[in-house]
Amino acid sequence: MTFPNWAEELRDKYCSRTVTMFVLSGNVHDLQPMERGGELEYVPLSSFLESALFGQRDLVVRYDRGGGLTFANSDMQQDFRRALSGYDSFHGTNLSAGLPRSADSVMTILESYIRLRLMDGRKLALTIDYAESVVPNGDLGQMSQEDRNALVILKRWAQNPLFLRSDATICLITEDVAMLHVGLTRNPGVATVNLPLPDATDRRVFLEWQLKRTPLPEGSDVTLDTLTELTCGLKRVQIQQLLSRQVSMASLRKQKKEVIEAESGGLLEFIESKYDLSYVAGNEGAKKKLRNAANALRTGRTDVLPMGYIICGPVGTGKTFLTTCFAGEAGVPAVILKNFRSMWQGQTEANLERVLQLLKAMSPVAVIVDEADAQLGDRDNSGDSGVSNRVFAQIAQFMGNTEYRGKVIWFLLTCRPDLLPVDLKRQGRAEEHIALFYPETESDRLAVLRAMMRKTGTNVASTAVEEVFLRSGTSLSGADVEAVLVRAKMLAAMEGVAAVTAEHLQAALADFIPPAYPEEIDVQIEAAIRECTSRELLPERYRAGSAAITRPSGGAE
Repeated sequence: MTFPNWAEELRDKYCSRTVTMFVLSGNVHDLQPMERGGELEYVPLSSFLESALFGQRDLVVRYDRGGGLTFANSDMQQDFRRALSGYDSFHGTNLSAGLPRSADSVMTILESYIRLRLMDGRKLALTIDYAESVVPNGDLGQMSQEDRNALVILKRWAQNPLFLRSDATICLITEDVAMLHVGLTRNPGVATVNLPLPDATDRRVFLEWQLKRTPLPEGSDVTLDTLTELTCGLKRVQIQQLLSRQVSMASLRKQKKEVIEAESGGLLEFIESKYDLSYVAGNEGAKKKLRNAANALRTGRTDVLPMGYIICGPVGTGKTFLTTCFAGEAGVPAVILKNFRSMWQGQTEANLERVLQLLKAMSPVAVIVDEADAQLGDRDNSGDSGVSNRVFAQIAQFMGNTEYRGKVIWFLLTCRPDLLPVDLKRQGRAEEHIALFYPETESDRLAVLRAMMRKTGTNVASTAVEEVFLRSGTSLSGADVEAVLVRAKMLAAMEGVAAVTAEHLQAALADFIPPAYPEEIDVQIEAAIRECTSRELLPERYRAGSAAITRPSGGAE
């Protein structure tokens, strides 16, 4: 029998005879491949454990807090009932009539049963589903008596010499290991095995297997290759559900967006950009750098790509739009990392771990972190029991893992890059620092106007509109230009005409007062100049002093 990699890892650790208790985390509520005699099939994890991994055990027991005890077959159940009758006779109890509901009481009975059968030389496996409901993470002093008892029992099992000597395996199953009590997960007698989401090869094999049973309808615009690509980040059960519906490219994209956002618990917003870098006006140096990166990504040259980018500049310079246009140019999905922090203990770290696992499976993917200086925190934060420090360490470690170069590309967007911690800005993490500025030359201003007209779908009556815009002499950001065009379109609509005239634009410009916060803008511009790692990205008037302003004088660190 051929096992998936995670099952081989579990088996190798078990054969070392130093561990008898395992935490199975990650993609535990998915179908698992099981090959027997050359025939491939896909079964739930519980069936895989019972039939494949523990198929030669004398006793296979399952427990979860809601469903109670179940057994792999009726013979095993009868064996337990006989042992329970003996327990009643010896202790004067009446457990045969019904087991207690509390987890610690059930586990106490199970401990007696397991000891008895192991001393008889029997081979036994026990799986505990939804283990986080039995030993939830939290402060020991605030745990209920029942949860504390369950924790003590499991820690005792993990270090039990009889269990280690015998053929016994205990598997605690949870989606997120951070939800289990750290007193258990950090126990030297407990090993954690992660079940990953299927990669491209796994998805293709599963799709071939599934399409033999449910072929695509005649004339479908979906192929095996496009299905393999579009289903990145999805579980096999989710792919199966997608194929059971009306399958088309449009429906698949829409359903995938819904599934990814639901799977992330609302912590990721999925974006498939309909724009490319041709929609971006001005900032030609930044566009060139990102266009080169997109070409490298499309041609498989992930080794030349930076681990991540810092996109900085004053408000209204189009940082978010530039990043989504890069995703459209490269043809990769993009996700916006939303607020993953929670008021509940342990939930913030669990949320982040869930997101990072999903990003691994979705690669290649662009990850957009807006207002990164506020969202990511730093290692100096205090007052939250160390949550911010742990979160920062998780993100920094993931961003610095070169295994994900060209697979998970980070875009940290901020007006204040000086507030980002150095640990994230250094080479090996967010390596390229791209600064965006307001348009300064006439050609840049005209390019911004045309790009915003294209974006907003503004039809103009003549080129006189452009002449009016240039004569205004006002230096507006891209966001400001977009707002002016929307107002001009409103004026045209009120007159019942489809095209914006020079008069409409003149009136909109005369009425428009851009938000005024000059001091903040000056600080943001200076911070962008200091942060930029490429002199060619700076406007001409900033280049002369960029070497002095971006790097402190003096010796090496």
